[in-house]
Amino acid sequence: MGATFIFCADPLRPRRTDPHFADEARAARALDRPVALIDHDALVSGDPTAAVARVPEGSGAAWYRGWMLTAGQYGALYDALAARGVRLLTAPADYRRAHELPGWYAVFRAATPHSVRLPGAPGTLPDGPGLAAAAGALGGGPAVVKDHVKSRKHEWHEACFVPDLTDTRRLASVVARFVELQGDSLVGGVVLRAFEDFDPTVGEARVWWVDGEPALLTAHPDTPALRPEPKLGFVRPLVAALGCRFVTTDLALRRDGAWRVVEVGDGQVSDLPKGAAAGHLVDRLATAATGRAPRALRRPESRREG
Repeated sequence: MGATFIFCADPLRPRRTDPHFADEARAARALDRPVALIDHDALVSGDPTAAVARVPEGSGAAWYRGWMLTAGQYGALYDALAARGVRLLTAPADYRRAHELPGWYAVFRAATPHSVRLPGAPGTLPDGPGLAAAAGALGGGPAVVKDHVKSRKHEWHEACFVPDLTDTRRLASVVARFVELQGDSLVGGVVLRAFEDFDPTVGEARVWWVDGEPALLTAHPDTPALRPEPKLGFVRPLVAALGCRFVTTDLALRRDGAWRVVEVGDGQVSDLPKGAAAGHLVDRLATAATGRAPRALRRPESRREG
């Protein structure tokens, strides 16, 4: 039968795929791959059993392609599916490692902007001395504020960009606004990342990796008209070292000519730009699901993180 592809259902027509993922669902069906739907709203509201009720029991190995989930929500989805005889090919620990900055940063440190973390709960501001110490660790200069998963780049000057980390008042203001806007969605606390000057005329490339190999190169969803084609030799061994079967890397060209990793993400919840080759990605995932992960990507079994 091959791997099942699990998509989010349309909230208004729950027997149909959410339109955002319809192209991928059509591609899976064209390859004679089983397609199943989950109720994303039920999952995030805390009812994973109801969320997976339409997934056929005993479906075996599966890939999820849907809206972003917290690590805890993904763990709940994994367990609810397992209870129905369905095994997501990305384990919860692997999801968290690729999805949240603390999981991937050490592996990619030399290829991505220098970052300092300030752990905290939603709605909690870092204390003044901690914020000052984090700014000092970056050595001054401009920086970007984010959490373990997301930034507020569409509120660039208000809640994302700090022109000079030595301006403590401005830093505190941007961090406070970021925490306020993130609300309950804040993941892990505040992260300060050194600002690197990327060429906006080139845009970002999103590379989709399956079992350590590039399966698809697309534009970034925010800049779909720009389609850079970076050399991937510097990032390939880092993806292999991360050890996750399905991930994305967003790459940007720094003005000094160096390609850099802007973000790493779990491929299951990364956005595929409109017009991208959905069929090619689905085909690569379907092929990968028929065998074991390459040796370089295998990790010892570990307890689930949730």
